Amino acid sequence: MKVTTKKIDDANVLVSGTLDGETINKTIDKLAKEAAKQIKVDGFRPGKVPVHVVKQMHGEKLAQDAEGEALRELIDAGIKEAGIDAADMIGQPTFKKYDKKEDGSIEVEVEISTRPNPELEGYMDVVPKFEKPKADPKEVEAKLEELAKENAPYEKLKRKRMLREGDLAVIDFEGFVDGEPFEGGKAENFELKIGSGQFIPGFEEQLIGMKYDEEKTIDVKFPDEYPAKELAGKDTQFKVNLHEIKAPAEPKVDDALAQKLLGDENATVETLKEKVEAQVETAALSKLYNEEIKPKLVEALVEKYDFALPNNIVEQEIDAKINAKAREMSEEELKEYQENPEKVEELRESVREDAQKSVKATFIVDALAKKEGIDVEDQEVSQAIYYEAMMSGQDPQQVIKYYQENNLLPAIKMGMIEDKLFGKMLGLEEK
Repeated sequence: MKVTTKKIDDANVLVSGTLDGETINKTIDKLAKEAAKQIKVDGFRPGKVPVHVVKQMHGEKLAQDAEGEALRELIDAGIKEAGIDAADMIGQPTFKKYDKKEDGSIEVEVEISTRPNPELEGYMDVVPKFEKPKADPKEVEAKLEELAKENAPYEKLKRKRMLREGDLAVIDFEGFVDGEPFEGGKAENFELKIGSGQFIPGFEEQLIGMKYDEEKTIDVKFPDEYPAKELAGKDTQFKVNLHEIKAPAEPKVDDALAQKLLGDENATVETLKEKVEAQVETAALSKLYNEEIKPKLVEALVEKYDFALPNNIVEQEIDAKINAKAREMSEEELKEYQENPEKVEELRESVREDAQKSVKATFIVDALAKKEGIDVEDQEVSQAIYYEAMMSGQDPQQVIKYYQENNLLPAIKMGMIEDKLFGKMLGLEEK
């Protein structure tokens, strides 16, 4: 088999050759003979199926397998000819030409891409200068007051009045569907914060304006998606008796608040203030890093270094960007692109530069992380996803499963490696 290779650049090689028709036919015969020993066909004894019958039944599949075998041999020969280390190959080879001739031969051109190994000297020279944010005393005071308000205890009203939003109502209630009480629909001396959304829609709102020891019947409807199927979508009546109204006490920023929030009986207002200051500064630094410092650093690194990129990975990144744009398109826009291949190509070219920058940045970060000895364990990735899910009120296991099924974990891991690397370069590592 004659194979020629052409070096496109340091990351891409074009392998050209012809798959011989006679060789492909011989391979088909070989595969058919092997299959004849294994397959079962009505009317023939096991292992005695004629080769021509196998070809008649599975000709297309045999041809595909034979071509695939010949193609693998061509690619292997090309890799050897070009002196490519198999460990350096990245992604799948890309077909540039697959032209079947009348004599059964196939002219093939395949592009093979390899992982770049850029020389990255002087990378600390492009680290942007910045000042760590200082907490604004007014913002700290506002945070302390907000904490005090959120954690103020509820006290029984000294002077009776009607129930308002934000109050804590102490109630008895019993629910009825079609005049009959239902399981779980009754409680006594239940404390309900009005406006919390703890009960089904309409329940809390109808309590507003009730007075001490007042009894009231309210009409509500269980949501259609209510977990208890026997109640979902049902019209319901609740008999409610209001016993007591509690309102938040005057919020106080004092040692007691600090001790409660920090879980330390020796904590003081000053201790709490220091913690809040640190939180405010961390949040401000995180915002500055994500919105300004990180983009500047990535841009500077991409600008500083020039090296060949694997074309197949660039094309994958273009695909990802096009798919992201497609998800935001209307049906009319999508149809227009589906009917106009030229427009699709124009769109691909419009995002090519951004895709190249993204791919280059990824290889730079990967190389620098190895240079700096930075890595992220899979367990760290899972813990980070778990924490973020918990903070946003989602089921962590479901979120992790979603990332796994959509192959998003590598991107999350790469993002964490990037932040660790940049944190070290910027001097933001946790001591």
